[in-house]
Amino acid sequence: MDTQAHRERTLVVGVDLKSRGHDGSADYLLHPDAEESLAELATLVDSAGGLAVGKMIQARKSLDSATLVGSGKVAEIKTKVEADEIDTVVFDNELTPTQLRNLERQLELKVIDRTQLILDIFARRARTREGQLQVELAQLNYLLPRLAGRGTQMSRLGGGIGTRGPGETQLETDRRRISSRIAKLKAEIERVRATRGVQRSQRQAVPLSTVSLVGYTNAGKSTLFNRLTGAGVLADAKMFATLDPTVRQIRLPSQRRVLLSDTVGFIRNLPTTLVDAFRATLEEVTAAALLLHVVDATSPTAAEQTAHVMKVLSEIGAENTPQILVLNKADRLEAGQIPEDLPTLTHRMLGEGARQSNMEAVVISGKTGAGTTELLAIIDKQLGQDPVLRQRFRLPPGEGRALNLLHDRAAVISMRYEDGYCEVVADAPESIRNRLSEFAVD
Repeated sequence: MDTQAHRERTLVVGVDLKSRGHDGSADYLLHPDAEESLAELATLVDSAGGLAVGKMIQARKSLDSATLVGSGKVAEIKTKVEADEIDTVVFDNELTPTQLRNLERQLELKVIDRTQLILDIFARRARTREGQLQVELAQLNYLLPRLAGRGTQMSRLGGGIGTRGPGETQLETDRRRISSRIAKLKAEIERVRATRGVQRSQRQAVPLSTVSLVGYTNAGKSTLFNRLTGAGVLADAKMFATLDPTVRQIRLPSQRRVLLSDTVGFIRNLPTTLVDAFRATLEEVTAAALLLHVVDATSPTAAEQTAHVMKVLSEIGAENTPQILVLNKADRLEAGQIPEDLPTLTHRMLGEGARQSNMEAVVISGKTGAGTTELLAIIDKQLGQDPVLRQRFRLPPGEGRALNLLHDRAAVISMRYEDGYCEVVADAPESIRNRLSEFAVD
């Protein structure tokens, strides 16, 4: 059993850039207070199996090129490390190779940054072959520029006949090996991409729209996914509990079926290497006809988290895909916290720079199921593919298969028998109307 005594004791360190204005602008939403970002970093440490036993923030006008926080703060960190028996120091900012090397030398212990921590969590969470490939690619892309400075002590100089002169350094060997592995991984991921593309084409051959769940990590996407589909996807309070995408069918009130996909959660300062490496997975988002943007309505930083998700969606080319704002975790809200004026709340959540000010919103609880019926109705209304229209069908005797199809894939309004025929009025998707066109009555 995991106890605090066995967890890696960690100190998290952040920088508060005082030159940044706190004017509530959309730009500021993407750069929250250092306190908030550091609290999130401590949560990430917990998700990685560590124990954040201390936090330190350095206020500066600019980042120090040598150590990020300056020599005085490094000395203060070293004192705290020794006093609190710290095993690892995690910096909220991405460290350059020089900064990482200097900090490790001066603190004399393991130093990592936010990017490396997220990569470690992703490595723990990846279950499928595709996810493991993408994590390894991201890790190698992160490691490659940080090999500098590690080759001197590992240099292999030539000696003996035929080997005089400087040989290839370990640094050069490692770089070549990593570059070769990166090339192989990219080729394997391209094959995965091609396979996923074939699977997507096969799905699109059947007129089923795809709806993707997106949102900040730990917003409750997997809980909602399980509620709507009955799937057993891991729903955990830890960040990035879901990494590999999952696709399941759901039935809408109109009886038409759509595909719902659950994908990895986003986070502020999502490393570029991860966005690039997981592009194959994120294609599920870009190919969707509709996005369910899940927001933790109880989070005090919900607006900032929403802004970060919108930023990542823009980076992957999905900013123009229709969205529904799903305000989740209503079961944790107190009476009176849910405003009647949802458009006002939507505007506040999306910020001044929102691209989709007309986005529809719904308050739900993925845990209890409250509001999910309304959510399904809104999805039904917004999906344009395979549109539903009311149609009358006249089925001759022996057409039980056609009748079953209407009951299974359409909303039957009425049914009566006359002159040996079965007359059915149903709200049917276009694909079903086309299949049963010979029985349609104008």
